[in-house]
Amino acid sequence: MILYPAIDLKDGKAVRLLRGDMDKATVFNDDPAAQALEFVAKGCEWLHLVDLNGAFAGQPVNGAAVEAILSQTGTPAQLGGGIRDMATIETWLSKGLARVILGTVAVENPALVREAAAAFPGQIAVGIDARDGKVATKGWAETTDVDATDLARSYEDEGVAAIVYTDINRDGAMQGPNVEATAALARAVQIPVIASGGVSSIRDLRALRDCGANLNGAISGRALYDGAIDLKEALQVLRT
Repeated sequence: MILYPAIDLKDGKAVRLLRGDMDKATVFNDDPAAQALEFVAKGCEWLHLVDLNGAFAGQPVNGAAVEAILSQTGTPAQLGGGIRDMATIETWLSKGLARVILGTVAVENPALVREAAAAFPGQIAVGIDARDGKVATKGWAETTDVDATDLARSYEDEGVAAIVYTDINRDGAMQGPNVEATAALARAVQIPVIASGGVSSIRDLRALRDCGANLNGAISGRALYDGAIDLKEALQVLRT
């Protein structure tokens, strides 16, 4: 499994939200690129970036911060938030982004996801953010009646590189991930699944590692910033 340190971008800063609430943001670093370099120095092989403003605006907002991270680290990174057309996908991949995460459009414009996955093999992920099992869109501001597992299954055999599954109720709450729901979704599809939301301890990482499902990785944010998870130890645990 791969550990993806999360750098959530709001107003050009690295922050963490509580359950996706933009009004409950904690700033952890005024310089996201410096934060990314710190993670890389400790051995991480991937970065998980989220343009929070972009998720609400429907277009990239923290582009300068993302570009700084890409240019200064040279480390593979995946980005989600406000990426809703082919032109934006092409632009980010041309700037060195390793993988684009499509969330809202995965619900509203599945044809775009399929087109992108065909055009850019291995570089398109689907972001499925769920609240009580139902998919939320537009920066988690709107909850749909779409079942998370049904959405994941709809992209089977479409060339999607990964599914990033987030349990919104656990995100930023330091209460542990929803291992049962994550494992159930991962067992329902052949697409590699990356777990997100609530990963707050080494114990959580072991639980995800050992759940027996098709989990490719785990994302952690607040726990790494707070020191609840030691990045070097976490990387070693997930490599065993």
